[in-house]
Amino acid sequence: MKVAFRALCIAALTLGTANLHAQVNPYKDGTPGITGYRSEILAEVTIQGDKFVRLAEAIPADKYTWRPAPDVRSFAEVFLHVSAANYNIYKIVGTPPPQGFDVKNFEKSTTDKDKVVAALKDSYAHARQAITAMPDADLDKSLAWFGGKNTQRGVLLFITRHGAEHLGQSIAYARFIGVTPPWTEDAQKAAKERDARQKEEATPKKQN
Repeated sequence: MKVAFRALCIAALTLGTANLHAQVNPYKDGTPGITGYRSEILAEVTIQGDKFVRLAEAIPADKYTWRPAPDVRSFAEVFLHVSAANYNIYKIVGTPPPQGFDVKNFEKSTTDKDKVVAALKDSYAHARQAITAMPDADLDKSLAWFGGKNTQRGVLLFITRHGAEHLGQSIAYARFIGVTPPWTEDAQKAAKERDARQKEEATPKKQN
């Protein structure tokens, strides 16, 4: 079971890089008012948040408690863990979570699909706000980090990598229960339409 799941994770991470959702493409549309390193981080976080939300919406509500093994997070727990991190870690670079937010217990706070999807949306809005509000002058500020040192630039890199790690995990979960990531479905649909057009163009037209 664990070997098969590990192989599935690798496959999902390899194949899960299909075309961006047409409505969310900061590489094309840019990040108005934000430049440099923060713009690059904001682009990745924007795409990551869009994929998390679309995937969460594609998972059936009755699968939110599903987990591949007893000792790992369920769908709901993964999504809420990522949401909690978006609040908890961005406070290090100057944007605190909402007053009264319970980081410790958040990932087990609900298994309701609508609430989990809403939490993802809100947390990524919070993340984008935090990146936008952060001054460039703070990027190289040093801080204590896991027994060593890091910069605020490094914290932004960490939180982006953390989200990507759990997005890959969630893609593997989805594949395991038979759910294709929505952006992969988009790419497959576009490929079929392209092939159909090419076939039509290559077919000789009958003379009247």
